[in-house]
Amino acid sequence: MIAQNLAKIHNRINTVEHSQKVTLIAVSKTKPASDLQQAIDAGQKHFGENYLQEALEKIETLKGQNLVWHFIGPIQSNKTKPITQNFDWVHSVDRLKIAQRLNDQRPQGLEKLNVLLQVNIDNEATKSGVLVDEIDELIPHFENFQNISLRGFMCIPNPNKSEQSFKKLAKILEKYPNLDTLSMGMSSDLDLAIKNGATFVRIGTDIFGKRS
Repeated sequence: MIAQNLAKIHNRINTVEHSQKVTLIAVSKTKPASDLQQAIDAGQKHFGENYLQEALEKIETLKGQNLVWHFIGPIQSNKTKPITQNFDWVHSVDRLKIAQRLNDQRPQGLEKLNVLLQVNIDNEATKSGVLVDEIDELIPHFENFQNISLRGFMCIPNPNKSEQSFKKLAKILEKYPNLDTLSMGMSSDLDLAIKNGATFVRIGTDIFGKRS
């Protein structure tokens, strides 16, 4: 079933007109390692996790399979060390202090940690992320970091105006020619996100079914 679901998603991605490379992240929070293994057997490499402790157990269980792990949940300061030791990408950097800690705690010998700024694209009080008008001021600070690499932006838009928000984030990315990544689009709005420049789409329900 998971293999069939992945095939359907890839089909959806391919039917949207786009010129950029789009990578599917299977959002596997709350799902057992056995479900992830089914996805791996069907060719899936990129996995997104929100909850650190649960993620670390799966990373250990599934190690040695050349997987790419994305941390996409909110980050507390006391969790940065295990995140920086175990993940390849972090999508949810929402303040400079977190970026600094990820940089300082990235183990020697690992490649640079790829990070995205989470942008509160619709300025919603209930969502975390940097505000649009804070981005210009924040970005130059990343040039000082040796162990993390700022690659672009992530957003979770208001579902009532997701296309507008995707367009807005894509416009912001254009201002920074050295950035190349837009993480946007989930099961419900994947098509709109890709049409508007998403390079990562984060899909959970449509691959693994509803969370229990």
